[in-house]
Amino acid sequence: MRIVAWDPADPAALAACHEAQRAAQLEDDPFGPPKSARVLRIWLTEGWERNPCESWWAPGPADDGEHAGAPADGWYWMELPDRENLNRAILVLMVHPRARDTDVAGGLARHAARRARESGRTLLESVAFQGSAADAFWRAAGARPTQLEARRVLDVRKVAAGHFARIRDAARAAEGYSLVTWTGVTPDERLAGVAGILNAMNDAPRSEGSEDADWDADRVRERADSSHARMGVRSYSVAAVHEATGEMAALTQVEVDPDSPQWGHQGLTAVTRPHRGHRLGLLVKAAMLDLLAGAEPEIERIETGNDSTNQHMIAVNEALGYEVFEPLWQWYEIEVADLLREEAS
Repeated sequence: MRIVAWDPADPAALAACHEAQRAAQLEDDPFGPPKSARVLRIWLTEGWERNPCESWWAPGPADDGEHAGAPADGWYWMELPDRENLNRAILVLMVHPRARDTDVAGGLARHAARRARESGRTLLESVAFQGSAADAFWRAAGARPTQLEARRVLDVRKVAAGHFARIRDAARAAEGYSLVTWTGVTPDERLAGVAGILNAMNDAPRSEGSEDADWDADRVRERADSSHARMGVRSYSVAAVHEATGEMAALTQVEVDPDSPQWGHQGLTAVTRPHRGHRLGLLVKAAMLDLLAGAEPEIERIETGNDSTNQHMIAVNEALGYEVFEPLWQWYEIEVADLLREEAS
């Protein structure tokens, strides 16, 4: 099997990988939100938070050497965190359905493991839809299931007019907080507040042994906003600010890809520890949905995900009308050495 480095300047390579992704989604998640070629190109090139990453792909059997019109057999994207978790690599495998009866997944995974080992990584993390071919591959490879992330979708077409405004007003029982909103990248005066919110995510459920992230204003500017801006998505942020101290107490963010404006994609929602217990998560999420009703008139559904043990955020989402949306995401861990052991024997 031929595996070649992803070249963001090669439009045929993008088309081949995007077609493999599209075909895989039709097989594994036919009712889920699409990923546009434009968003895929930036993600394969620099990931979500501009951690070092690399992407490789396996051209299909009809490939003529220049990738003209031939969908890929598969590809992978691997993130190599450079601030925390320096022993870990995060791997996403994508295999075209026509190649799932072959060893394409195994070949790509072993290639990624060798690359991870060269970067000093000892542990691979990956995610797969429950019940998918990728799920079966990781189980067969001996990977350990870790987090189960439950997807939920809100169909805003089913929501009565004024519903979110009423929830928002009810949640305002927490006095002493004001709402602020912005679109696009974080304004300079909000960078430190967003960093505090991201640091609050350190006590969210996650894989055992995963290290805390340490965010500051510069990291938010350089990492949290940059990739999304280049993807060309429309992003919205709603924050609750504590009036007495000026501290950002809660934040929720949603993005919309202009190529599929019927879908909203929930980013983070978090409340800092000193301000929990005031229904701020419900407040900012309800205000966001009220905002999107006017700002994104084509939006029909919004997708979110929560660790299956995060009962507080699950309750917030269910109060807003989110419903479980299968398949769910299953996370796995496997030692790099274990993945390569068979190859070495």
